Amino acid sequence: MTFPTATLLRLLILASLSVSGASRADWVIAPDIEAIKPLPNDNQRQPQNPPSFSWSQHKTRPASYVLEVSLKGAVVYTYTTERNWFLPTAAYAPGNYSWRVRPATTTEWSTPRTFTIDSSVALFILPDSKVVSDNVKKHARPRMLAPGFLKASQWPAAMRTERAVPLANMINEVSYKISNMAAVQDSDWPLVNTGVATAALSAQNANIRTRINTTGRQLESAALLYRLTGEARYLKEAFVRGDQFSRLSATGPTSYVNQDQGTRVIALSLIKAIDFLSAEIDAPRRAAWLNTVNLRTTDIYNDLSGSNNRLDQYPYDSHGGTNLGFLALISTLALGELPQASTWFDFSFRSYVNTVYAWSGPEGGFANGTAYGQYTADLALQIWQPLLEATGVNIFAKPWSNGFLQFFAHFVPPGAVTHAFGDESELTPDFRYMKAFASRSSTPTAAWYARNIAGDEDFLTLLQAPYPLPYTRAATSVAPPNAALYPSIGWVAMHSDLGDRARTSVYFKSSPFGSYNHSHGDQNSLLLSSGGRPLLIDSGYMDWYGSPLFHSWYRQTRAHNAITFDGGIGQLIDGNTVNLGRNGKVLSFATTPALDYTAGDALNAYGSVLSKALRKVWYFRSKNVVVVQDLLAAPAPHKFEWNLHAAAPIVAQADGSVSILNVDRKLCARSISSEPVTYQARSGPPPKAGKFEAHGAFVKPAATSGEFLVLLDVGCNNLPYKLSAPSTTGRTLTIDGQSIVIPNN
Repeated sequence: MTFPTATLLRLLILASLSVSGASRADWVIAPDIEAIKPLPNDNQRQPQNPPSFSWSQHKTRPASYVLEVSLKGAVVYTYTTERNWFLPTAAYAPGNYSWRVRPATTTEWSTPRTFTIDSSVALFILPDSKVVSDNVKKHARPRMLAPGFLKASQWPAAMRTERAVPLANMINEVSYKISNMAAVQDSDWPLVNTGVATAALSAQNANIRTRINTTGRQLESAALLYRLTGEARYLKEAFVRGDQFSRLSATGPTSYVNQDQGTRVIALSLIKAIDFLSAEIDAPRRAAWLNTVNLRTTDIYNDLSGSNNRLDQYPYDSHGGTNLGFLALISTLALGELPQASTWFDFSFRSYVNTVYAWSGPEGGFANGTAYGQYTADLALQIWQPLLEATGVNIFAKPWSNGFLQFFAHFVPPGAVTHAFGDESELTPDFRYMKAFASRSSTPTAAWYARNIAGDEDFLTLLQAPYPLPYTRAATSVAPPNAALYPSIGWVAMHSDLGDRARTSVYFKSSPFGSYNHSHGDQNSLLLSSGGRPLLIDSGYMDWYGSPLFHSWYRQTRAHNAITFDGGIGQLIDGNTVNLGRNGKVLSFATTPALDYTAGDALNAYGSVLSKALRKVWYFRSKNVVVVQDLLAAPAPHKFEWNLHAAAPIVAQADGSVSILNVDRKLCARSISSEPVTYQARSGPPPKAGKFEAHGAFVKPAATSGEFLVLLDVGCNNLPYKLSAPSTTGRTLTIDGQSIVIPNN
C-alpha cells in the first residue's frame, strides 16, 4: 500500500527500540520520525564489502552527519553525509571494525557498533554518483542497449536458437494489439479517489494498473521491435501509444496521488521510448513526451524526497521503495534531456542501489512473501537490466541479490505450485520471472535454478538481455542446501531433497516484520507440501487489499497453521506500523543430513493475552516425519487450538488422528502428547472459485498452560514411535529407531 506523505510521518513504530535496536536516549527519535535499524551491528560478518551503514535520524534532523569508522581502536575512515545512511566507494581491508555517527553540528555520538570484514566477503563497489552520471552521459543512445546491440537479422546461429521464438511471440503480441487494444484516456476512469477503500475504487485502480501496464508494455515492445527489425509499422505504433500517454492528465485518475503505479509506468515507458527512438522521434513529439515525463517524475521525486527524505527514515513503504527504483532509472535515461534529471539522479540512484530491498537484511530474503517477491523480481528486471547497461552498475551481482535468488530456490523451488506466506501466496508461481532473475547471475545456484525451470522468460526482458545469458557462464550447477534459515525475516525452509521434484517441503515462519504490510498474523506457522501437492496450506485468498474478507479471515491467525484460542482468537493484526512490533522470532535453527530443527517465539504477536507461545519443529528427513511441539501459557484459562488447513478433505480417524489425501500424496496428523486433545472440524469462508479448502483444529480443554505435541506423517507410513516418560530434562521421542529429546520448556 502507498500512504500519503503526511500520514507516513504521523506513523510511529510502536516497538521501534526492539525492532531497530536503538539503545541510547540521545538517539531516541522524535514522535513523527520512524526508526530504522542501525547497521552493521553485533559484530556480524558482512556479506558485502564495503558494508552499507544506516542509522535512525537524530531527533534534531541535522543537515548532515559525521560517520567515523575505527579499526583496532584507531579511526581509519571519517565521512560526512547528508543522509542517514552511507555506502563507501572503496573496499575495506579484512578486520574487526567499529563505527559511530553524530550530527555534524554536535559531539553527540551514537553507541559504537561492531562488524567484521573477512577475506571471503563479496566485493560490491558502487562508484561516486558523479562518476556514474558522467559515464551515463557518455553512453550513446539507446543507453539501455549495449553498443554492439544487433538487429535480429544479424544474430549468430546460437542466438537465433535462443531468441527466435521469443521474437516471434513479441511480433505476434504487438501486431495483435495494434489492431485490437483500445486507447487509454482519462474518461475511462470516472471515480474520484477520496482515500476511502471501496470495492469499486479498488477495481478502478486495478483497471488503471492493468491498462497502463499493458499500454506501457506495447510502447516499449514496439520501440524495441523497431530497433530489432527496422520496420516502420512498429515505429508508428510506438508513436501512437506514446502520444496516448502524453495526453493523459498528470493530475487526473492516473496521477501520482490517485494511482502511483500508473504514473510511474507512464513516465518510465515514455523515457524508455525516447531512449530507444532518440534518432527517429520528431521535436514536437519529443517535447510533449518529455513534458509528461517531467510532470510525473517531479511528483515522484517530491514525494520521496519530501519530509526530510522520508524513505531514509521509513523504508517499509513498499510502493515507495519500488518508486525509488523507477526514479533512479527514469533519471538515468533522462540525464541530458531534462535539467531536473541530475537532481533526481543524485537523490535516487545511489540510495536505490544501496537499499534494494528493505524487506530483509543483507542475506536477501523477502518478508512480504514469495508472491510479492516474484513481483519484485519482475520489477527488478525492468529496472536493473537497463541500469546495468546505462551505468555499468550490476545490481544482479550485489550480495543481497544472490541471497534473494537463493530465497526463491528454497521457498519457490522448481515444481512448486503455490507461493509461501503473505498476500497472494495462494496464487500459482509464474516461473518466467524467477528464471529470468536467475539467468542474470553466474553463480552455481543461479545455474541450477534457471536450468531446472522449463520454458522461456518474458520476451520483453529476454530480447534486451546480454548474450550469452550470465547463468550459462557458471562453472557448476548446484542446488542450495536442503535446509536454510533467513534470520532477518524469520523464515526457515526444510526439504527432503531440494533437487528432487518429488521432494517434501516444510516451511516455518516467525518473523520480526510481524503482520505488517503484505504479511499476515501467522507467526510460528507451518506450510507443508510433498511431490508438488500442497498438504498444509495458508487458506483464503485476497480479493482486494483491505477488503472485509482480507481483514476477517485472510490475514487472521485462524486461517493459518498456527495457534489460536477460544474459538479462533489469534494474533493482533489491526493497525499499521504497530504490527511491526507484533512479531515473531526464530530462536534457533540447526540442520544435519538426518534431522532439521527450528524454534520460534510468537509471544509478541498475541499481545498481553498469552505469556508463552513457543513452537519447536523437528524434520526427520529420512523418515519424512515432522514433529511439532507448542508450549503455551496465559494468565487466565483458555481453550488452545492447533489449527490445520488443507487443499483436500481432512478426514478424522477413530483413534483421534486425521488424514489428508491430495490426489496421490497423503499426510496423517496425530497428537502424541499425554495431555487431552480432541480434533474438531472447522469452517471458513468459501474459497476462491475452483479451489477446495478444509479446516480443522486439535483443541485442548481450558487451562492456563498446555502443550501440543503433533506428529505429521508424510505418506501416512505409520512408522513405530515411542515417547518416554518425562524427566527433569524432557522426554525422548524415538521414531523408527531415530531419537530426539523433547525439552520441557
